[in-house]
This record gives sequence, structure tokens and C-alpha cells, in this order.
Amino acid sequence: MTKIVTRFPPSPTGYLHIGGARTALFNYLYAHQNGGTFVLRIEDTDQARSTQDMTDAILDAMAWLGLDFDEGPFFQSQRGDLYNSYVDRLLETGKAYYCSCSADEVEAMREKARAEGRKPKYDGSCRERGLGPGPGRVVRFKTPLAGKVVFDDIIKGPIAWDVREMDDFVIRRADGSSIYHMAVVVDDALMGVTHVIRGDDHQNNTPKQILLYEALGFPLPRFGHVPMILGPDKKKMSKRHGATSVMVYKEQGYLPEAMLSYLSRLGWSHGDDELFTMGELLEKFSLEGLGKSASVFDVDKLNWTNSHFIKTADVPRLAGLLEEIVRSSTEFTPERSYLEAIVPLYQTRAKTLKEMAEQAAFFFYDAQALPYDAAAVEKFLTPEAREHLAALARRMEALAVFDQKNLEDMASAYLEETGLKFKALAQPIRVAITGGTTSPGLFETMHVLGRERTLARFVRAAEL
Repeated sequence: MTKIVTRFPPSPTGYLHIGGARTALFNYLYAHQNGGTFVLRIEDTDQARSTQDMTDAILDAMAWLGLDFDEGPFFQSQRGDLYNSYVDRLLETGKAYYCSCSADEVEAMREKARAEGRKPKYDGSCRERGLGPGPGRVVRFKTPLAGKVVFDDIIKGPIAWDVREMDDFVIRRADGSSIYHMAVVVDDALMGVTHVIRGDDHQNNTPKQILLYEALGFPLPRFGHVPMILGPDKKKMSKRHGATSVMVYKEQGYLPEAMLSYLSRLGWSHGDDELFTMGELLEKFSLEGLGKSASVFDVDKLNWTNSHFIKTADVPRLAGLLEEIVRSSTEFTPERSYLEAIVPLYQTRAKTLKEMAEQAAFFFYDAQALPYDAAAVEKFLTPEAREHLAALARRMEALAVFDQKNLEDMASAYLEETGLKFKALAQPIRVAITGGTTSPGLFETMHVLGRERTLARFVRAAEL
């Protein structure tokens, strides 16, 4: 059986976006579940727009997602001589030719064709001129004049292209550099790629690439074109729909396993299953499960997925991730043990770690710096409430052990002595310790804050 080889070939002209990450995931899964090889190739032939920063950002995003590659990264910018050797082979066998037509002349040909109701394309003026190399001359592939390019798409089924719709396309620029189609075909063939799984925005490229495979005598891989990811308005996903760069989602507090689980469901299905670990994806993923329809990116569904993985994640790991967010967005430097006590209060509440950090912000202030909601202070910290807070503070100070149970017992005893209902104390206490009107359980929160912080906040609130 032929060894499965897939590849992911990002261009470092931008960050790794959602669609690219999904493509990488599908290729990774198919290769690894079949004992194959997953290749990373950086397609940086556009030197004017490719940058090292973008390359590093792509590698960082792949590492964050855990999509480790088995071979590479290979850089097309370092393989130009190899591509040209195959262009020369096509020239030698009469399957390509030099063309001296300028860009303006080619555009004039296309305009004339449009005016006559024909397909706008290069008219083949230099096809039989027998030109050699020269300044300003490109090399064009000699596309067959009749026939069809037919292939069985893994996802979409049989697809046929009439070659009369195609022109003699350029395979080497006047500056001696090979174009995308030539580089991709040579690389895929020499790297032994057996399955090309990519977005269907590349579907129009496939007939040209198949012709090059055949002209060079390379065996054809299987092609599969995954439908696009759309925004909620059913239009191509873009920045107006929210973040498209994968690493922005990391900064917003999404977990990589949640992102992978959600991405897997954009164009693939396995019964009614909605949530997958990487182990489950490697077990259950199949090319047969890829759909023919475009997927809609739903941030609410992503949030639901992320909240599930937050609930099931290890507390120490979440504390470390939360620390990164808190340190990067505030001046606070919380201790890890403190964060590990805070995290369980929010694991069932927060959709993202950034949301968790925002909800838990009150934990990190000194009592004198804690910001208070003015309306909450006016409504709940009445003179009578402040007297109760002062009385509770004295009792808390006397507790032998400052924990949730003792705090609850202390409050119950105080309520029984005073004849108050708990609601008379709940919001004043909450405002005192958090500055606002929402928090996890009061006694859990006080326990995590600890005796010193809690007392300091009660004292300050009583003085407001």
C-alpha cells in the first residue's frame, strides 16, 4: 500500500487564518491516522510580500494548535533552481515555449476577446515562433488545443474542464522565477504527496496543475477541495466577521483543543457528535465525512465548545494560561497558587480565559485600589449595611480557621442573632469584596481572597 503523504503549504504574506488552520488540521489528521507523513511547506516565492515575521507567526500558530509536521518546513524561495530545471525539461520536450509578448499586448488580446464575446485569454501568438531566451521573455506552457481535464475530486466527485477554456499560462517569469503552479507541482511530486486536500478556492488551479503533472510524467495525487468557511451573513469570512487570525483566538483566551474541535466540525461530520479530543479526531476523521456545502463560522458555537474544554481542563494548566493573560493585559503579577484557587470558581462560568480574567479582576486589587461601582455602593452599602459589615468583620477576625464552612457558619449565626434574611447581607457583602454586584459564591470567594484581603475590603466598604 502506498504511504499516505499530505502537505500544508501556507504563504507567509499574512497570518495563519481560520480556513488555513482547518486545512492544516484535515491534512494532519488524514496523514497521521494512516501512519503517513504530514509535510509543511512555506510558499514564499512572493518575495515582495513574504516576511520572516509572518513565517514565524505561522509556525507559532501551528505549534499552538499542536499540528506538528513530520517533514519541513521547506521553503520554496530556496528551491528556484530545482523548479527551473523542470521548466527547462518542458522546453526541451516542446511542451513549453518562450513568449516575448508584453503585459500590455496580452491585455489587448484579452480585451479583443471580450469585445468579440470570447474567453479573455492569451491568443498563442508566440506558440509556434520557436523563440529562445531573451530580455523580457516569459516561458509559457503549451496547453493542449482540445480535450478535457477530468479528475475525481475526493469531496465533490467527478470534475471536468474543457482545455479550450484555458490559455497557454506562464510557468516562468521574465526574471527567471517560476510561478506558483510550476513550483507546487514539482514540490508535491518530489515530496511524494499522495493527497492534496485544500480549500475550493484552489479548484480552478487543479486543471493547470494536472496538465503539468502529465507533461512532466509525474503520478497524479488525489485532489480534494473543501468548501469555503462563510461568515454568519453567508459571505466569505473576513475581518468584518471578527478575528480571522488563529493567534488572535489564543490572545482572547480560547484553548487550542477547543479550536481544533470546532474547526473539525467546519466541513466535516461524524454522526451527531459535536465535541472531539485530538485522540477522538484521529480515530474518527475520514475524508468521506467531508461535506460539499460551505460551512458557517458561528462564534457562539465556538464559545460553547471552548466553555466545555475549560470545564474539563486541568486547573494548574488553566492557571498558567490565565496568568499569561493577566500579566499581558494588566499590571498585576498574581501568584500561581492564588490563581489555582481562583480558576475553579469560574470553570463553569467563563466561555474564554479572557472572560475569566475580566470576571476575576477584583481578586487582584489591593483593598484601597479596588474600583467600586457607584450605583451599587449607593444602593447596597447603606449606613445599616455598613454596620453589619463592621460586625461581620470582627467575627471573621476571630475565626480560628478562615474557610468556606466556617464563614458560612459565622454568617448563619449572625443572621439568627439579628433576625435578618440572608438577602439583607448578600449584596452588601458582594459589593464590599468585589466592588460590584456579580461574583461566584460569596463564601467561596471570601475563602479564596483569604482573611487579610477580605477584612481589608470589609473595612474599606464600611468606610465608604
